This record gives sequence, structure tokens and C-alpha cells, in this order.
Amino acid sequence: MRFRVFVLTVAALALTACVYRIDIQQGNLLDDEDIAQVDLGMTRSQVQFLLGTPMVSDSFHRDRWDYAYYYRRGRSPDLLRRWVVVYFENDRVARIERDLELQPAG
Repeated sequence: MRFRVFVLTVAALALTACVYRIDIQQGNLLDDEDIAQVDLGMTRSQVQFLLGTPMVSDSFHRDRWDYAYYYRRGRSPDLLRRWVVVYFENDRVARIERDLELQPAG
């Protein structure tokens, strides 16, 4: 009887070390096909239809929309980062910056 209790206790303790890590997905899902469809001269509504609502729409820079996407799979230390910035002039796309090199915070 004591052996069963001991085995069950050890098994329970061993299983508590097996923590499931969920995949973390944040931001706008940025597909290469959708990004490639954004062209100069498109309106804001066309860009929003393709890429969705911008992650950052700064009130001080109304002509800049930032789209960010971060994905980390479970226990993997690798982080997939995508960043697209769309600049507007007269409510039309004037410039697009794709996959900017991000600097680590701190």
C-alpha cells in the first residue's frame, strides 16, 4: 500500500513538471500575399481591407500606420517578427516599409 502511494506521489510530482506552453500570437497576421498587394496610391480603406486595422495609429503621426506581428511557438526561443509601416500623403499610400529590422528593447 505504501509503495502505491509512493509511486502515485512520484508520478503526480513528475507530471507537474510537464507544463504546456501555448503558442503566443500577437498583432495583425501579415501574409506575404496581402503585403505584396499594397501598392502606392491605394486609399486608407483599401489598405485596411487588405491588412486590417493598424496595430499603431499614432495621433501625432496620422499619416503613418504600423502593422506588427509576433509569433512564438510553445517552448521555442525563436520569435517570428513582422513589421510593416504604411505612410500616407493626401489619404493615399506614399511609401511602404516592409519587415523592418527590430531592435531589442532595453
